Order: sequence, then C-alpha cells, then structure tokens
Amino acid sequence: MAQPSPSYTVALHLEVPASQKAVTTLVDTASATGAIVNGVDVADTDGDTLVVDLTADTRDSKHRAELVEALGAIDGVVVHNVGDSTFMAHVGGKISTASKYPIHNRRDLARVYTPGVARVCKAIYDHPERARQLTIKKNTVAVVTDGTAVLGMGDIGPSAAMPVMEGKAVLFKQFGDVDAWPVALDTKDPEEIISIVKAIAPAYGGINLEDIAAPKCFDIEARLREELDIPVFHDDQHGTAIVTLAALINALKIVGKKIEDVRIVLSGVGAAGNAIAKLLMAHGATDIVGYGRTGALSSEDTEGMNEHRKWLAENTNPRKVTGSLKEGLKGADVFIGVSSGNLLEPADLKAMNEGAIVFAMANPTPEVDPIGAADYAAVVATGRSDFPNQINNVLAFPGLFRGLLDTGITNISVELLRAAATGIAGVIEEDEVKPVYIIPGAFDTRVASAVAKAVRKFAER
Repeated sequence: MAQPSPSYTVALHLEVPASQKAVTTLVDTASATGAIVNGVDVADTDGDTLVVDLTADTRDSKHRAELVEALGAIDGVVVHNVGDSTFMAHVGGKISTASKYPIHNRRDLARVYTPGVARVCKAIYDHPERARQLTIKKNTVAVVTDGTAVLGMGDIGPSAAMPVMEGKAVLFKQFGDVDAWPVALDTKDPEEIISIVKAIAPAYGGINLEDIAAPKCFDIEARLREELDIPVFHDDQHGTAIVTLAALINALKIVGKKIEDVRIVLSGVGAAGNAIAKLLMAHGATDIVGYGRTGALSSEDTEGMNEHRKWLAENTNPRKVTGSLKEGLKGADVFIGVSSGNLLEPADLKAMNEGAIVFAMANPTPEVDPIGAADYAAVVATGRSDFPNQINNVLAFPGLFRGLLDTGITNISVELLRAAATGIAGVIEEDEVKPVYIIPGAFDTRVASAVAKAVRKFAER
C-alpha cells in the first residue's frame, strides 16, 4: 500500500468541543485511518467550542475522503472546510516577475524607460552581443513544452503541463539562481515548435526543452542546437543521464567494479534511456543491453525502428542477447530502469551478479519494489524522494545552466555532460560514500555550485 505523502496533504477547518479529550480524539481518529498528522492548531475559541486547523498527509484522494468522514463522525465535531494543500500551493501559479530596479521618481523612470532606454537599445543595435549583458538574456531560460510527454501522465497538452513547467522555473531559481519562464506551445508539430522557439530565442540565454515526446524530441533538440546561438538542453534526456551517471560512478565504488567491466541492463529505450546509454558509453561502458516492450534491442532485428532506437540497437548489446527483461538480468551487474512500474519482482534480481546495482527510476511506481530489491542488491536507487538515493534531475539542470550562462558556452557536448556528472558525484567525499548515500540530496546546497564549477572548468580547457 502506498504511504501517506505531502502530495496529498489535507487542511481541515474543524469545530470541536473545547476539551483536551476532543482534540486528542481528533489525532487518534486521523491516525487510525493511516493518515500522518502534521499539526493541530487552535484558530479560534468560542465558549464551549474550539475552531481547529488540522493538517495531515494522506495516501490519495480516496484516503482523504475517508479521513474527512471519520473526523466528521466524531460526536461534537463539525467539518467546516476541506482544503487540498497541493492545490492551494498552485492557486494563481507559483512564479511571478519582480523588478530589479524600483521606480521611485522621474529620474528612475527616465533611466528604466523613456527616454534613457533608447540609448541602451541603440547600443544593442550597434553591438548585438551586448544583449547578453544589458537584458534579461544574461540570466533567463525558457522552459519549453508541448505537453506531450509529462511524467507519469503522457500527452496532457500544454495547459495541463503548465504546473510542471512553473515548478521547473521555481527549481531553476531556488537552486541555481537562474530566472526561468514557462513557454507552453499549443502545437505538436515539430517544425512549428522549432520555428516558435527560434522566434522567441532573442529574449533568452538558454532553452530547456521539457516533456516533449520521443522521437520528435531528438530532432527538435538537434535542429535548435544547430540553428541557435544559445544552449539548448532537453532535460528529460540529458538531465536524467547526468544524474544517473553520477549515481553510478559512486555506486561502482561501493561494489568495487569498473564501468568498463560491468554488464548493464537498461529498461526503457525512449528519450531518457537513449541519452543514458550514450553517456554511459562515453564514460567507458562497453556492455549495455536495452529493453523495450518487445524485449532486447539488437542489431539483428531493426526493422520498423525509428533512427534513434535503431542507433541504440546497432551500438549496444555486443553479445546479441535476446529475450525478455527478466531473462536479461542473468549475469548482469547493473539494472537501470526508466520505463514503467512493477515490471519485476524482487526475487528476479537473484539472477544478477554479486554486488548488484539497481536503479529503478520509474515514477511514481518503480520497476521493482525498492524495499524488496534491497534483499538482493548491494545498492538500490529510485526516482522517489521517500527512499534513499533519489536520482533527481534537480541535481543537474540548475547548476548546469548556471555554468552555461556564466561562461557563454553554447555547445552542450557529451564531454560537458560527463563533467557535470563527475561534479555531482564528487560532492560526496570518497570516505562518505555508502550504499544508501551514493548521490547528494536535492537540498544539498553544494550541488549546483559544484556543477556550475565543473562547467566553468570545462570552458577553460
């Protein structure tokens, strides 16, 4: 059963009898339903009654309804209001603009706007490269989506994807001090997406492509990288690959193996899987077998594949392995999952070699139960925040773009991605690496600066 989560925090406004027992009963009843009570605060008193605000984490919407019903059934308790804390956090959106130069008088107005602004416009017209210093281009990224591949939900469209893009912008600012803005496009046509992004590019210092379905995401990114003079980064591909490599670098230290010697099973051969395979190979991996819905990819059967999957089939699986994912675990050292939940039973991992490494990153349900997997693997990581070793893209993109904007690098090469991954892995000292600590936490303030530093050092080569 799923555990209560902050994603389903409920805020209840209740009227209860003014007694210690009544408040205690609230907490006991809520706990009995399986909810985790975060706080009980008295909002008002009125003679024999109290108005109480109770917040609690629940498992899902059904569980929340059960909690409300149980509390409402207590003698003397009246439920006045039920609020969803997650929805409340999104009311009116999660980001806003703020002026860096407040206008207090006419002199300020003349500098910020007319007539003084004309001098700056003329300077940029005469020297276009100065836009990077004299406009928001210096520190601003566009988070671009068409809403066709939103994590765990698929093609939900640009409007429904906006909360994710806003969240991305929040993370950019908090972790990398990068200003980011969502750009949700009401088109699925690759040529239109390319044309629109090129048209808006003058206002931005970088483009972060987000939640665009494969295989078109590959072509969109490639074209934009070729045709724009600012960095273009598809986080679902390369952000995931960077953090996966960082985690694997430290996990291999735990089990005493080298990347060039291990056999890697990769479940999921879409955008993330493709990028992970290429980055691991660039870092020295020699034996990767990718698995899609129909089994192992092999150069001996590429009929009907798009060019990106075909590349993977032709450049991986050197032993020409065939069969199912479960069969492919035999003799494997590393399992990396970027596919879908519950594909494997923990006992299936018995077939892996001693010192197995399991990265089950499907969200919200991993490919294999992490708790059960720990009985068979030396190191287990997931994409979830409620288990150790969360492989989270937030460790990569804020610091990466911080470094890109600081240096003016426009070419995001494989070697640059490797440098970023090494920077993340290096945040954890050699003597600190443990099976449950192979990757820094999302709130480790050292991470973004380490990645940005790695990018700056790369720029100096």
